[in-house]
Amino acid sequence: QEQLVESGGGSVQTGDSLRLSCAASLRTFSTYSMAWFRQAPGKEREFVAAIRTSNAYYVDSVKGRFTISRDNAESMVYLQMNSLKPEDTAVYYCAAGRPVVLQRANAYDYWGRGTQVTVSS
Repeated sequence: QEQLVESGGGSVQTGDSLRLSCAASLRTFSTYSMAWFRQAPGKEREFVAAIRTSNAYYVDSVKGRFTISRDNAESMVYLQMNSLKPEDTAVYYCAAGRPVVLQRANAYDYWGRGTQVTVSS
């Protein structure tokens, strides 16, 4: 059964780092584009980062601070988050699919349940 399971969230202070992990149970994992989205209370789900083959893409607000990576041998995806800010507070979701447009949430086929990230000032 296909599933994605996120881990690594937590409560940190401004400037701290966190590393999110996503364990994927997907056949042919390496053929999927993998992404991280986030959703803050009262806001729409927002694209954060994606990785397709070896190419990474980021929303402007996290460029230079976040790094997405994948380990195809282990079917894992990571999001290294540095210099965290209060505005990064959200539930972070891992997604898998073969989207034409990586930033569109409805283009992904599989989603995890999310992991909470809270950044306090």
